[in-house]
Amino acid sequence: MKILIAPDSFKGCMTAKEACEAIEKGLKNIDADAKIVKVPMADGGEGTVQALVDALNGKIITKKVTGPLNKPVTAFYGLIEQKRLAVIEMSAASGIQFVNHDTADPLHATTYGTGELILDALQRGAEKFIIGLGGSATNDGGAGMAQALGVRFLDENDQELPFGGIALEKLVRIDQTQMSPLLDKATFSIACDVSCPLTGKNGASIVFGPQKGANETEVKLLDNALAHYADIVAPELKNAFGAGAAGGLGFAMMAFLNAVPNPGADLVIDAVGLNEKSSDCDLAITGEGSIDFQTAFGKTPMAVTECVKKNSPNCTIVGLCGHLGKNVDVLYEKGFDALFPIVSGPQSLEEAMENGELNLTRTSENVLRLIKRTKFSI
Repeated sequence: MKILIAPDSFKGCMTAKEACEAIEKGLKNIDADAKIVKVPMADGGEGTVQALVDALNGKIITKKVTGPLNKPVTAFYGLIEQKRLAVIEMSAASGIQFVNHDTADPLHATTYGTGELILDALQRGAEKFIIGLGGSATNDGGAGMAQALGVRFLDENDQELPFGGIALEKLVRIDQTQMSPLLDKATFSIACDVSCPLTGKNGASIVFGPQKGANETEVKLLDNALAHYADIVAPELKNAFGAGAAGGLGFAMMAFLNAVPNPGADLVIDAVGLNEKSSDCDLAITGEGSIDFQTAFGKTPMAVTECVKKNSPNCTIVGLCGHLGKNVDVLYEKGFDALFPIVSGPQSLEEAMENGELNLTRTSENVLRLIKRTKFSI
């Protein structure tokens, strides 16, 4: 019996790797001889670095970089040396966790630290990059990231612009002659599930600016500044899929690094080789902290299910979660055979978190116990 274990993290409770191990423990209690394939998963957001490092035997690199408020922060990324692959969550360097209500500065916040992570990975030999966009504190159109890689943004006096999206209203020309030559061999994929354009009513500033502390006046100023910036840098990309992601970082990555946007879960599936690993499976178990109707829209459990159904059409697919939401019938229609919450009874969130691994092990054990002892056995 071949069993695939491919969950995302249970946020705040277990990493994807820890979830894999908890599920495996339960399965082994019932069938010690089962062939089990564990693949920690993610969808391009928080936890993607750890999941890919765990799945591909990489390592975590920590580095002091420039945070969104132009102060030093400790950031990290994943490096899988044998694949020359770097995995970066932009939020690790430029994320909202580095600001609060009193310190938020959307006009001047910068993605420079994200660029510093990219440069460090290049210097360590990385040639392929997966960049997760999300959780940003910035609205600088990715200009800071580009500045860290050697792009110069110049005003009418040929002076370099300071950090921040608002400075881009004074942009006259760009100079790319000092970009790192290490970029010549590098390819970039951005994990992006946000389709918003860079500017306009559905753009980065108007939709997400208020979440980063921008008031109504600042939102308009930023939107105008990014529109001016885009007109000079790459007007054809202003409305591209993902251009407005992470405060416009998606735009800069496409414009300066020829990055290709992809659904985050699809990038992870390709990176970990899930298509090959999910062939000839009898049972697949996926999951994450919460499963509901939104899971159908590209979340990890849905992406895993689609992958498994393609490669093992007769495989039984089970989703496990801490919280099972409403209106999940659509998930059965899309390939899930069963969905189970792992919480065994009324308890506080703290208790559920504390007992998460035990509950996941018990539920996994019961899933396999039922499958093996029913006359409808797989």
